[in-house]
Amino acid sequence: LFISFSIRKLLVLALIQFCILNINAEIKLPRLISNGMILQRDKPLTLWGWASAGETISVTFQEKNFRTKADKKGNWKITLPSYPAGGPYLMTINKTELQDILIGDVWLSSGQSNMELPISRTLDLYKKEVENTVNPNIRLFRVPMKYSFKQEENDLQGGEWKSVTPDNILDFSAVSYFFAKEIYDKYNVPVGIISTAIGGSPAEAWLSEDALRNYPNHLATLSLTANDASVDSVRQTESAQAKQWQSQLSINDKGISLWNKDHLDISEWPSISLPGYWSDKGLGFINGSIWLRKEFEVDPSIAGQAAILRLGCIVDSDSAFVNGVFVGTTSYQYPPRIYNIPAGILRKGTNNITVRTVSNGGRGGFVEEKPYKIITDKGEIDLTGDWKYQRGAQAGPSPSQTFFQYKPAGLYNGMIAPVKNFAIKGFLWYQGESNTGNPKEYKTLFPDLISNWRSKWSDEKIPFIYAQLPNFMKAVKTPAESNWAQLREAQRHTLTIPETGMAVTINLGEWNDIHPLNKKDVARRLFFEAQHIAYNDSSAIRSPQYQSMEIQENSIVLTFSSPGKGLYTNIDLKGFTIAGSDKKYVWAKASFLADNKVRIWSEQVANPVSVRYAWADNPDDANLKNKEGLPAAPFTTE
Repeated sequence: LFISFSIRKLLVLALIQFCILNINAEIKLPRLISNGMILQRDKPLTLWGWASAGETISVTFQEKNFRTKADKKGNWKITLPSYPAGGPYLMTINKTELQDILIGDVWLSSGQSNMELPISRTLDLYKKEVENTVNPNIRLFRVPMKYSFKQEENDLQGGEWKSVTPDNILDFSAVSYFFAKEIYDKYNVPVGIISTAIGGSPAEAWLSEDALRNYPNHLATLSLTANDASVDSVRQTESAQAKQWQSQLSINDKGISLWNKDHLDISEWPSISLPGYWSDKGLGFINGSIWLRKEFEVDPSIAGQAAILRLGCIVDSDSAFVNGVFVGTTSYQYPPRIYNIPAGILRKGTNNITVRTVSNGGRGGFVEEKPYKIITDKGEIDLTGDWKYQRGAQAGPSPSQTFFQYKPAGLYNGMIAPVKNFAIKGFLWYQGESNTGNPKEYKTLFPDLISNWRSKWSDEKIPFIYAQLPNFMKAVKTPAESNWAQLREAQRHTLTIPETGMAVTINLGEWNDIHPLNKKDVARRLFFEAQHIAYNDSSAIRSPQYQSMEIQENSIVLTFSSPGKGLYTNIDLKGFTIAGSDKKYVWAKASFLADNKVRIWSEQVANPVSVRYAWADNPDDANLKNKEGLPAAPFTTE
């Protein structure tokens, strides 16, 4: 009995030890290090993860084995040598096998909504180009939105590597995809994009805490948001207030479940011409809901067919009905309204469309110069012109909302810090709109961000390629101050930092949309800068940049770098203003003196001291470019 008990005890101990060993054998990898990943070519590669303290980590890759041990906290890190482009490969880390690994160029793309904007939002321009696209050599890892204020996160909360397929591509960042495609087409290497952009995010949200030391206002905000209980309380309160506002609006709305019906007498409803904003149509600023209704005729050849309803962009939210049938809703103003009308809804003769709009801040309406129509296989039905309207319910301004993801250091801690061990080719950045309220601060904030990220990757020469802000808002006909112009100037001055490149997009914007759709040309110009900075191709074409000025009697002669084959326009040069010592700018005349020189003058300024070019929110007449077609960057000589 004694021997039997001892043997039984030994067996139990052995089983426990076996389980412990097996538990120890399980390691945890960061989400980036996973199936389908793309690793950076020609650079040492860092792999890292977590395990039991002291556990041996064995990595097998390309027939070589590498070993290390986890430290006392269970952290481990191992460096592999550099490899040329290639793949697919297998990698084994202890018992974990990673498949379909490629080696090529990896870019981290970040910024705000114009970088985040997916291919699905750009199908008006690129549908035929992307609908059947398959490319296993271009892959994107979309980092989920995560903000953290107390510490740098050690891993991402989700995400996976996805290659280009007809289904996957719709979620790809449009700028990132077209940029990656340019690289792949030119250099024939796999391209990986780590996408971290978040709509509306200001630059300070992407800086680490130590990089905010020169910004006491942002550090103070960070100290407040580091209190989890306080943040949770604000979020819960604001969420309850928002639900209450919407609920009360619905309760008070006289049209709910009535005015969306197919057969409705609207003969007494007043008329309004659309598109346009309520405040411009004599209705004033209205918080709350307005119901809009329009009748239209359908040819018998179209009746019964499925169709597409386009409602441009609506401020702020909408719900749409065709012949009483709900066809779509959008909860905020920026996305284009593209709703499917199912087969069987349209009928021959008179039809109707009803749109319930909700304005949160008073200036509601249909954004001008956007598509408002029904599209069928046999033609289009125009929906612009007179609509009938009726107020549903009035309300006070919608409750304010605190976007905590915009607070200092939050996005850096949650989305950048977990990536900093991953070797990359360079950074791709498209941001600035959310900092136009304080462009003076951006002059230091943006360079500090570049320095901050480079230091975290322990490489002061990582290429940083960024897009300058495009043209936006209505053009003005007289010289004026502009925060957007000042921020573009801050972006231009950032070029003094080595290994940076700026894509000029001043002619790629849309006056009525902060999210212009032409992302392919933005990506192409970013690629031109990457060619020059990251791929050492001095033949890459670039936008002309102001270099120096010389006062000559009553004029100023400007010299430009990167003129390409020469500065050019086929009409009169426009977009220049000139000022004397009083700094009162007036429109100026301009003429070419050489391939890289332009003379600026005005009869109104006898003794000029400075010049500005494309200095406006939307300098729609600025037309200086080089013969390759790239526009000159906006600037001031002050």
